[in-house]
Amino acid sequence: MQNPSLWARIEAFNKGRDPERLLLKYQAMQNDIFSFLRGTCHLFYQDWPQVSELNQAPLAWISGDQHLENFGSYKGDNRLSYFDLNDFDEAILAPCTWDLARFLCSLLVGAQTLGVEQAQALKLCEAFMSSYTYELTECKPRWIERSTATGMIRYLLKNLKRRSRVDLLNERTTIHHGERRLKLDGIKTLPINAEDKQRVIELIDRFAARQEKPEFFHVVDVARRIAGVGSLGLERYVIMIQGKGTDNHYLLDLKYQPGSALSPYVTNAQPLWQSEAERVVALQHRSQAISPAFLSVINEGKRSYVLRELMPQQDRLHLRHWNGKFQRLQKVVQIMGKLVAWQHIRTGGWKGSAIADEWQSFGQKSDWQQPLLDYALSYSRQVRLDWLSFKEDFGSNLPGASD
Repeated sequence: MQNPSLWARIEAFNKGRDPERLLLKYQAMQNDIFSFLRGTCHLFYQDWPQVSELNQAPLAWISGDQHLENFGSYKGDNRLSYFDLNDFDEAILAPCTWDLARFLCSLLVGAQTLGVEQAQALKLCEAFMSSYTYELTECKPRWIERSTATGMIRYLLKNLKRRSRVDLLNERTTIHHGERRLKLDGIKTLPINAEDKQRVIELIDRFAARQEKPEFFHVVDVARRIAGVGSLGLERYVIMIQGKGTDNHYLLDLKYQPGSALSPYVTNAQPLWQSEAERVVALQHRSQAISPAFLSVINEGKRSYVLRELMPQQDRLHLRHWNGKFQRLQKVVQIMGKLVAWQHIRTGGWKGSAIADEWQSFGQKSDWQQPLLDYALSYSRQVRLDWLSFKEDFGSNLPGASD
């Protein structure tokens, strides 16, 4: 039987998504190789070798889609600012090398976008692995907040402190006849039909009924949300709730969880979750020292959603601002290595993951590091070939394209 084409594999994975936002995803993937990598997490794991010494690594609760742009700042439920991993949609119990290989590949692919030379990219890979293994041997998970951050991350967190909720509201909403409404700009938001809007309102109303102050969560407005790359096209909404009044509304993000893209490829047993959203929320609570505000599960029959406070897109760390100063970039990558290690340690010994002794032993070994880097190098070249193939097939495979 002939193997399916690249386009067929991508199309099969994205089947059933909202066509309007799926087109935005495909356009982003066509325009930039790093966006292509972000949008094809499933290809990475479809291609991962079933037989490899790298699969003998300790089991970890991995984020699954570990890449340069899945780190960012946020305000925790204690209202303090943190920098940490921030995407757990694909989180699953798997060999820790899966996370590491995905990140190293993103470094090598992202280097092209950032204007980093190959030799420098390899040094960044070494910096990441050195930082990761050192933290494993220490086996003491910490966290990054404004008072402990340095360099580009400290600057990011200082900016976040200065931004108020009103700033975010003014950016994302308009005021008409004295009432705030979500801004429908086709960049961050799209209109929602009346039926879907009512369904979202009912979901939030059921959630609010279980809260101490239900009126706080009264829905003022709803729109379809545009965010990320990999999940574009899935059900996702931005919701403005009453909060404490017109200038003190809160914005929430509600995202459907279809399941981890890694599920078909893991061979070790997984816990039985009540829902996919429970998996994501449980892993985020475990993985982060402090979780974002309102992080919750909302179930609707067999479908489940993750609810969280909306965090501004500009509070992601934009690595392109390294401005040719390699040490700035190197320090950020070292911090990312620490954060990945801290996640693996913090979730260690939970529901089948490796315990502290195993993490310390793994951190002291070096025989796995070169094979891991070799694989990341090889696969980064495959990503480029796949991206060029995708670009070539993009126009002719779009809906409505002529035969």
